[in-house]
Amino acid sequence: MPASTGAAWLVAPDSFKGTFAAPLVAQALAEGLRDAGCASDVCPLGDGGEGTLDVLVAALGGSLVRVPARDPLGRTIEATFALLADGRTAVVETAAASGLHLVDETQRDAETASSAGTGELIAAAARAGAQRILVAVGGSATTDGGMGAIEAIRAGGGLGGATLEVLCDTRMPFERAAAVFSPQKGADADAVARLGARLEQIAAALPRDPRGLPMSGCAGGLSGGLWAAFGAWLRSGADVVLDAVSFDRRAAAAGHVVTGEGRIDSQSLDGKLISVVTRRAIAVRAPVHAVVGQLEVEAGALASLGLASVVQASALAAIRDAAHSLGARST
Repeated sequence: MPASTGAAWLVAPDSFKGTFAAPLVAQALAEGLRDAGCASDVCPLGDGGEGTLDVLVAALGGSLVRVPARDPLGRTIEATFALLADGRTAVVETAAASGLHLVDETQRDAETASSAGTGELIAAAARAGAQRILVAVGGSATTDGGMGAIEAIRAGGGLGGATLEVLCDTRMPFERAAAVFSPQKGADADAVARLGARLEQIAAALPRDPRGLPMSGCAGGLSGGLWAAFGAWLRSGADVVLDAVSFDRRAAAAGHVVTGEGRIDSQSLDGKLISVVTRRAIAVRAPVHAVVGQLEVEAGALASLGLASVVQASALAAIRDAAHSLGARST
């Protein structure tokens, strides 16, 4: 192993969704930098999508609690939430009970899929004594405006005085959730139109109208439903996670940042993790390099992110090689 004579790096990737979890990507990047003689501070991240719970538990300590909950099609499964070490904060991942990965591709039905299981996890966290419940909303199979979750929370005894903070991975408003997200959840054009009309009806009937509110369209409108029914705070999931792991301090100390995710596309510019990492690293004068599985954005839009460089790599060996090249250039 070469001595660490090169620049120091903060290794801060998201998961490559559906392929590699963030810690695995971080490990590959760190190995490439190590082999180039560079020291690294390994800091896997999440932005409110899948994997956010694991990142927060690793950073802040805590324990996992398994409870029965309904999956998107109403089947009973065991799902997990976390109680953090502070004794008052719980973390619920929507994907744990209402995730798209829980439904076989041949069974996906965006009109039937319900967020009830997420509501059951939230109610269980409240019954466990949590006073602050963080709800990471990425990766859902649902477009029900949060109605399934709202009904399940009420049926499960309510929030018991706990506050809800929704960790959002997009700034999409409530009324756009069907058009933008439901096709990947199994909706054809006719279903998208019906889902859009249903969201309009739901919005009009909720105690507060979430339409037009940034971040209210996450998880098929779940974030907006929780805001309307329970006064949930809608927060940038990436910023919450970066605060939890002391990102700004660590980026400044390292001087260089390498991040990564499965794909850079138009949504990456709208509050996704890579845009938040770059904004905050640049603020502490640490240039950011990205290793991504797919690059699906025009050059002008990519330039607006402010990245020092972008390399495509979709396999772990290629991710290691990309990091090695970055490290070699910094020595």
